[in-house]
Amino acid sequence: MLDAAQEGDYAYPAINCSSIPTLNAAFKAFADQKSDGIIQFSTGAGQFASGLNHKNAALGTIVLAEAAHRLAEQYDVLVALNTDHCQPHVAKDFLDPLIEATAARRARGENNLFQNHMLDASGLPLDENMAISKEYLAKCVEHEIILEVEAGVVGGEEDGAAGTEDTPAEKLYTTTEDMLAVHEALSPIGRYSFAATFGNVHGIYKPGSVKLDPSILKKGQDAVIEKYGKEAEFDLVFHGGSGSTLEDIRETLAYGVVKMNVDTDTQYWFSRPIASHMMQNCEGVFMIDGEVGNKKVYDPRSYLKKGEENMALRVAQACDDLLSTGKSIYGDV
Repeated sequence: MLDAAQEGDYAYPAINCSSIPTLNAAFKAFADQKSDGIIQFSTGAGQFASGLNHKNAALGTIVLAEAAHRLAEQYDVLVALNTDHCQPHVAKDFLDPLIEATAARRARGENNLFQNHMLDASGLPLDENMAISKEYLAKCVEHEIILEVEAGVVGGEEDGAAGTEDTPAEKLYTTTEDMLAVHEALSPIGRYSFAATFGNVHGIYKPGSVKLDPSILKKGQDAVIEKYGKEAEFDLVFHGGSGSTLEDIRETLAYGVVKMNVDTDTQYWFSRPIASHMMQNCEGVFMIDGEVGNKKVYDPRSYLKKGEENMALRVAQACDDLLSTGKSIYGDV
């Protein structure tokens, strides 16, 4: 999938999911658009999926991933599974059990549970970031898993992501020197993807609030290719994609971006029709003045289906924006 995206100058939407309806929304959109894609789970999604009594991020994520494998059997597109923004202090309790779960499936002759994991050590000095990244890349390579790393910090704060609202501006832009250092540290071990930052901010903001500079990606790519050859080209990841302009998104594709995370927008598109449902059916949902309500409108399926359908529309838009629509390689593998 990554090779096809690099060669075709397109990228995959990476859709954060936390439930069966959100999984189904992503699958529906990918299939409808004939686009391959990526589904990913944060530690917060795993906690949510495991239930309020336990909040076991690893177990909940395994449950979601196993469900995704079964649901995917219905569709003729390729979907890779990823984890999102695992910070170093929780890696042993989160990433290690997930890598072990993939190892167990492989031992049974089954497909990987996950094709990709993200270790977000961007809050550490670069040398410490690379030290732990090398450790986890070696673990991943053993099981044909790609590790996603980050250098520089994505601003904002979302579901455990490393940035904060007051992240210093200079930290939002990865330097060319840091990009070279990432290549030199990790390329001898195996294949990885790289979230280099170029002003990205988690969440969604009014136009003009976020200052992206995609040229940073081009400078870093040019530097590593000039020094180490074309085979050194990064598989780049665009974090904080919600709310970005189409112009900025398309520019990054030419610089080696093969994955763009979409979370905030899809959360809104899922929730918006549910809010409308509640307002339009308040008497039936809330049993006002002692009435019996209307089961058809307080049945969770009645409004979750609307959320699923609307979220699928936003995922489809992401496929169009990233030029992956119509480019599934499902029949070629």
